[in-house]
Amino acid sequence: MLLLLTQWLGESIRAFHVFNYITLRAVLATMTALGISWVMGPWVIRKLTDLKVGQVVRTDGVQTHLIKAGTPTMGGTLILLAIGLTTLLWGDLRNKYVWLALIVTMSTGVIGFVDDYRKIALKDPKGLSAKAKLFWQSLIAIGAGVFLVYAGGSLPANTGFVIPFFKQIIYPFGAVGFCVLTYFVIVGTSNAVNLTDGLDGLAIMPTVLISFAFCIFAYVAGNVVFSKYLGVPFVPGAGELVIFCAAMAGAGLGFLWFNAYPAEVFMGDVGALALGAGLGIVAVIVRQEIVLLIMGGVFVMEALSVMIQVASFKLRGKRVFRMAPIHHHYELKGWKETQVVVRFWIITMLLVLAGLATLKLR
Repeated sequence: MLLLLTQWLGESIRAFHVFNYITLRAVLATMTALGISWVMGPWVIRKLTDLKVGQVVRTDGVQTHLIKAGTPTMGGTLILLAIGLTTLLWGDLRNKYVWLALIVTMSTGVIGFVDDYRKIALKDPKGLSAKAKLFWQSLIAIGAGVFLVYAGGSLPANTGFVIPFFKQIIYPFGAVGFCVLTYFVIVGTSNAVNLTDGLDGLAIMPTVLISFAFCIFAYVAGNVVFSKYLGVPFVPGAGELVIFCAAMAGAGLGFLWFNAYPAEVFMGDVGALALGAGLGIVAVIVRQEIVLLIMGGVFVMEALSVMIQVASFKLRGKRVFRMAPIHHHYELKGWKETQVVVRFWIITMLLVLAGLATLKLR
């Protein structure tokens, strides 16, 4: 909305032309989302406390977590509010990718909200059933894939599988294959982030770091000169996703202010599922699914630990880890919560740098 206003003002006052630059709007989007989170955070926490939307902690898990029982959850609503308002303020609302990213993120957030509300507010321990949750996630992901196929055409660069570290290596998947790829990326990332969200600040900081990195990838993919020079598929209009990614990063940083140890609020499924889906849809649009796999290595590790634990127990009757997801395994080994969180942050920083290196190492 503000972009349209500044463009109108720019017809009379040349100084307003500066707002046409994506880089400036990205900085403003980060600051805006951060400001919204900071200002609205205390109010949201008070409301969640008044509604008695408190975290339920497993009694058979890490015993030091029992003191977290009752801490307000569903704080992801604050993140989504900041992302939505900021993107609408600074993004180009004529851009189809901006709307797609918003719709995928917000609609997945609704799934998480229903799940959280049923488990906490309605005291239903099952919440939204796993089948129902997966169904709605699948519907959103496949819908996004179909939209991208028709919006971008069936050229290999639009529906193919891009291999980083190599120039111009794209495996054509076709429309159906691309929709399947989109499904696994969005649903997989959404659930992986949700599994990671088990310690104070553990999930939100990697999300912030990856969002900042995707600002760069989106900018390159949307710029015909840079994309050609770096050997990245050119996606017309993808540059506006910089605003969405910047808003996600700013909102995440603002939320971390309240989610840092000891957390005043947890994001819940409403935040974790939505943020994962947001990262997934951006990766698909800019054709960097493998890069997301690299940068989101902590999310992948958390998801794999659960899959390995379940498979091992069903097949062998034995557990591989002391407890899954893997961050609980390290806690039971004697690591303090803050040690686990900061060390996983450091791993993510290294993985994000590795992901950014794929821009040049081709």
